[in-house]
Amino acid sequence: MTKAPRAGGATPPSGGLPEEIVVWEILVRLPPKSLLRCRAVCRAWRGATSTRDFALAHHGRQPSLPIVGGFESGGSRHDYLFSFDHRAADGQLQPVARFDDSFSTEASFDGLLVLSNHGTTGTCFSVCNPSTRQHAPLRQLSGFRLLGMYAHRPTGEYRLLLHRTLADLLPGDQIGCHVHVLGSDQPPRHIGCLETAASTDFNTPALVRDSLHWYPVHHPRYPRQRLFGSQVVIVFDTISESFRQMCAPDVPLWSYIFEMDVTLGIYSHDQAMRTVNIWVLQNYESDVWEWEWEYSIALPVTEIRDQLGWLYDNLDASVVSVGGEVLLLVSHGGWMFYVDIDGEVVDKIHRDGQCLYACKFQLKQTLVPHTFFTALEGYAVNALPFV
Repeated sequence: MTKAPRAGGATPPSGGLPEEIVVWEILVRLPPKSLLRCRAVCRAWRGATSTRDFALAHHGRQPSLPIVGGFESGGSRHDYLFSFDHRAADGQLQPVARFDDSFSTEASFDGLLVLSNHGTTGTCFSVCNPSTRQHAPLRQLSGFRLLGMYAHRPTGEYRLLLHRTLADLLPGDQIGCHVHVLGSDQPPRHIGCLETAASTDFNTPALVRDSLHWYPVHHPRYPRQRLFGSQVVIVFDTISESFRQMCAPDVPLWSYIFEMDVTLGIYSHDQAMRTVNIWVLQNYESDVWEWEWEYSIALPVTEIRDQLGWLYDNLDASVVSVGGEVLLLVSHGGWMFYVDIDGEVVDKIHRDGQCLYACKFQLKQTLVPHTFFTALEGYAVNALPFV
C-alpha cells in the first residue's frame, strides 16, 4: 500500500509516535466524523489523511452497521439517520445525518444512499454520501422503481437496478428491468423482463458474492404457487447482469432476507410477535440449496411489555448480522430493544420525542471521493436534503 507523504514538514502532535503509526494504525481506524475533526489538528495529519490511498484504506476499516431511522413525533420536518453499533462504548446509536422529512432512504451500498422524494410530479430519486454531505438528483429515473444498488466489478462503476411497470410506461419506453450507471448522461439501459416483478413486492435485497438476492412478497391475488410452482429466492448477478432463481425454505409469506456472514439468512415472525425464526443457507456454492432452521428466538415478552404496556402489539422486529453476530432489533415509538439469539434483552434505547425503526439497510461509511457526483446536474454539498 502506498503511504501518504508528510505534508509541509509540520511535526504532528503525536507524543513521539512515528507518523506512520499515527496515520496508518490510529487515524485510519477512526469513524469519519472523528477523522474529519483530526484533520484540523495540523497540516501533516490533514495532508496524510486526504489522499485517495488513505481514504480507501480508511473505508476498508469501517464496519458495515445497521441503519436506524428516527423521526420526531411532534411534527418536526426532520428525519434522523443513525448507525447501530452494539460494541460502541459511547452509545449504540451513532448519528449519521439529519434529513428533511420529505426524503426517504431507498437503497444503501458502499457508504452511498439513494433517496426518494415523493412530490406532486411523482417520485424523484437522488444519491448522497452522508459522511461528506454530498448530494445530487438522479433526473433520468422518473417512472422507475428502484430494486437495488451495486458496484459493477469489471468496470468499477456504481449502478442502479431499476424496473418499469406497464402502469409507468410512456411512449418509447420498454417494460422490464433496466440498469443505470451513476454519473452517466445516458438513459437507463434495458436488460430484459423479470416476469414476476409486476405481481411482486421486492423487499430490501441482500448482497452476497456479487449477487443481489430478494425473497419476494407476492400480492394476495397472485398465489405463490401460480407464479413459481415452488418457493424461490430471486438472484441478480451483478457481474453478468442477469437473473436466476434458487430454492427457498418453506417459510411464512411475510419473510425477509439478509446477509449473514457471506451467506444468506431468511427470518420471519409470528403474527403475535412472540417468536422470530431464522433459516440459514448452508452451502451457497452447492447446486443443492440446503436451508436449515438455525434459530427460533422467543422474544422477551414480559420485559418488553413492562416497558411498553399495551403498545406491545405494535412492535417491529428486524434481524441483522454484524461481524458474524446475529442481532435482533425490536422497536416501537421511541424505544428500541437489542435482543440476542437467546432471547435476552442485551440493552434498550430510548429517545424521548422520537420514533425509532430499523431501516433494513446497512451503512459502511466512506470518505472516498466519487467523481460521478460532480457530473450530475444539481450537485451540492451541505444543502437539502441535509439539514
